Amino acid sequence: MRLVPVGDKVVVRRVEADRKSCGGIYLPDTAAEKPHHGRVLSVGDGCRLGNGARVRPQVVEGDRVLFNRYAGTEVVVDGEELLIMNEEDILAVVR
Repeated sequence: MRLVPVGDKVVVRRVEADRKSCGGIYLPDTAAEKPHHGRVLSVGDGCRLGNGARVRPQVVEGDRVLFNRYAGTEVVVDGEELLIMNEEDILAVVR
């Protein structure tokens, strides 16, 4: 199944978190922090202005992005955890 976001929404897959600490200790799932970066899987067609025109999104599919800790809504699609968030929740694109 493919999610197609509407408006200024973006679908992001989190990048896997490191299971090993800096000191070499392996962390259990409960102690590992969720990463705040991921890959853009799908992008909506942009925000609509008052005059009806659309503003093109700044991110494209495949971009690696950093986002707020509590950004987006988690959904499970075909057993995979994805985030649907507003484009404004994205802090930066990693190039």
